[in-house]
Amino acid sequence: MEAGPGCEMLEVGDICSVPFNIACGRCAACKRGDTGVCLNVNPARPGAAYGYVDMGGWIGGQSEYVMVPYADFNLLKFPDRDQAMEKIKDLTLLSDIFPTGFHGAVQAGIGPGSIAYIAGAGPVGLASAVGAQLLGAACVIVGDMIPERLEQARSFGCETVNLSEGDGSLRDRIHAVIGGEGRVDGAVDCVGFEARGNGSDAGTEMPAQVLNDCMSIVREGGSIGIPGLYVTEDPGGVDQAAQTGNLSIRIGLGWSLSHSFHTGQCPVMKYHHALMQAILYDKVQIADAVGVELISLDDAPRGYAEFDQGAAKKYVIDPHNMTGQVGPKKAFA
Repeated sequence: MEAGPGCEMLEVGDICSVPFNIACGRCAACKRGDTGVCLNVNPARPGAAYGYVDMGGWIGGQSEYVMVPYADFNLLKFPDRDQAMEKIKDLTLLSDIFPTGFHGAVQAGIGPGSIAYIAGAGPVGLASAVGAQLLGAACVIVGDMIPERLEQARSFGCETVNLSEGDGSLRDRIHAVIGGEGRVDGAVDCVGFEARGNGSDAGTEMPAQVLNDCMSIVREGGSIGIPGLYVTEDPGGVDQAAQTGNLSIRIGLGWSLSHSFHTGQCPVMKYHHALMQAILYDKVQIADAVGVELISLDDAPRGYAEFDQGAAKKYVIDPHNMTGQVGPKKAFA
């Protein structure tokens, strides 16, 4: 581990959070705070990230070491090393899923007294539910098809909807939870283009399902946050339109209800300092909410396999066993 000659404010041994997206800190986008679409770190288009296709060619972070460009700007240094290590399971989530989930809740206009719907109970969806609670939501409803993930959402006070059961509309199911017209103040799409149908269509690839569901349940004038990933190309898409990122969205429904849609990858640096404070001052227990399990780098294949099978966990790689909590590699089927 070492600090490059251009790094003036950090020292070897500092404990820091590394945003998943890379930003130069100098371009017009960065100066606006839009660090997720930095103009200087990807020759193909605005925005870059570690180890992801079409995101600038930067080497991935799931490794023993990673180079962090523009480190003085990008890294969030934790104020006290011992305190950081005590809460490292929580703080490690500042790199991606906690700011991303929180960003989706902000995009959806969630605030004190709001009723929020979170589509997807994977780690980002669970983090978004925590974010909605932190923003003051009165009721957070999480929809998913995996019972274990829904149980995880209930463990920190969320209402849940199992989308794999029954054939009623999502609006009917929301109505069963909150009554009234069955509409929420805002919704967050934490699924993206890999969505599947629900009810009798469960398991069928339907990339526009979540967006159309959200329009059906968000009240007039409400907002939909979309941190879930959508792509410009999907060669394995269900049809020719989906393969080029074109989806059958009921935009007329959204237009008629004056919905606002907010897209794109999270500008992590807009949120990570404030969320760090929330962790350090015990306002959130994000690691418990998303089910963090520390694993070794050698154990990563097991983590991926179990996650693909729907595990209600967020696997965090500790390649050097810095926490002293990583056990031996476990076998997996």
